[in-house]
Amino acid sequence: MEALELARWQFGITTVYHFIFVPLTIGLAPLVAIMQTAWYRTGNERWLRLTKFFGKLMLINFAIGVATGIVQEFQFGMNWSEYSRFVGDVFGAPLAMEALAAFFVESTFLGLWIFGWDKLPKKIHLGCIWAVAIATNLSAYFILAANSWMQHPVGAIFNLETGRAEMVDIVAVLTNSTLLAAFPHTIAAAFLTAGTFVAGIAAWWMVRLVRRGDAETARDVYRPALVLGLVTMLVSGGGVALSGDLQAKLMFQQQPMKMAAAEGLCATEDGAAFSILTLGDLSNDCDGVVHLLEVPGLTSYLANGDFTSTVTGVEDLQARYEEQFGEGIDYSPNLAVTYWSFRLMIGLGAGSAALALAALWLVRRGRLTDKPWFGRLGLLAIPTPFLASAFGWIFTEMGRQPWVVHPNPDPSGVDGVWMLTARGVSTSVGPGAVIGSMVAFTLLYGVLAVVWFRLMKRYASEGVAATEKDPSPDARRDDPDDASDRPLSFAY
Repeated sequence: MEALELARWQFGITTVYHFIFVPLTIGLAPLVAIMQTAWYRTGNERWLRLTKFFGKLMLINFAIGVATGIVQEFQFGMNWSEYSRFVGDVFGAPLAMEALAAFFVESTFLGLWIFGWDKLPKKIHLGCIWAVAIATNLSAYFILAANSWMQHPVGAIFNLETGRAEMVDIVAVLTNSTLLAAFPHTIAAAFLTAGTFVAGIAAWWMVRLVRRGDAETARDVYRPALVLGLVTMLVSGGGVALSGDLQAKLMFQQQPMKMAAAEGLCATEDGAAFSILTLGDLSNDCDGVVHLLEVPGLTSYLANGDFTSTVTGVEDLQARYEEQFGEGIDYSPNLAVTYWSFRLMIGLGAGSAALALAALWLVRRGRLTDKPWFGRLGLLAIPTPFLASAFGWIFTEMGRQPWVVHPNPDPSGVDGVWMLTARGVSTSVGPGAVIGSMVAFTLLYGVLAVVWFRLMKRYASEGVAATEKDPSPDARRDDPDDASDRPLSFAY
């Protein structure tokens, strides 16, 4: 195997693995902040118990997410050094802004939140978790700014003397139309993931406690958590659908080959149908492709809001790119991967939808339920948005191939700023070095996956604490019998 193929596999493995943890952190941090806000505003102990319970799960997820994310950035300078040399002036800016303006804030205030329960006033401590929630989502914005530039380069010029892309407009990079479409879709998917996570665990515990005869705890603690998760799922689910439609329409304009491949649309069609099931050889020459189940005109509608419009197929786009960028290169992505990852991204949303529908019916008007299937459904639904997000990223990145920086097709596009993936790989890192590091990281990530799962399972299985005392200095000042607030005899 060549270094290019191995480097692509390594980056794909590390990216998909890292992204398992990202949506839960992005979505769960604001939900934990909402729980703590409810405790601060109402003084109800249930919200303190829920805050600490889901906060602990968030911290486990956050720690492994940080560790796995660092590996990706090193690959840019090692396996993909030619790519970094070409786009580093542009691509490095949003990554640096993410580290300085988002991650440092996120990690600093998360430390204050972890260790400040008994040291900070309640309002200041609450502000820390909100700072974490805001910084986490801001971090996602900068990361998506870098990725969106790869999908649709703006704000840069190509320097003929240096052979590099150079940034001339940071505002254009941070307001890229691709970014403005991708960010709400990614954030909505993250909230859907977190909402399903909270609702799934709460559903399992509610059923378990009701069957044990402890309906009081189920009603007082887990039903409110289930409702919070349910509301989050409903709002974010609508956001995923609406933002996904807008993003698809933009992709049809900016990356028509990606969307044609996603539909298995080999020939140009008027009123193109949406394929639900396709059989045959989904190789890149499109021979033998048979669409068994279709929704008439839906692909045309997804493209530009018109059921009868023309959608250009893979074969015509291949001819166009050969004329524009040169012959001898297959400009279409892997059709099978692109086609099925797009459908799995959409179809796995059914897990969250099933849990939401069941919860809407079973716990309506303050009810509880002891139906075992509902508890099992809660657990089964939890991984579905994780998998949907992973397949979404596989579709986004694999569908862009063979480009690592996709050409900007707009009339005002950046002329000359594009790069084939084959030209971005390092010329000095050989296959042996890549496969050695890939095996090492894969084994390490396998161990981390086991650790992550066991920790999450252990603490989720323990459930919410039976009681939680207000640990803040405010509460100690109100308790004359608490000696912990007395002045120290010696301190420095």
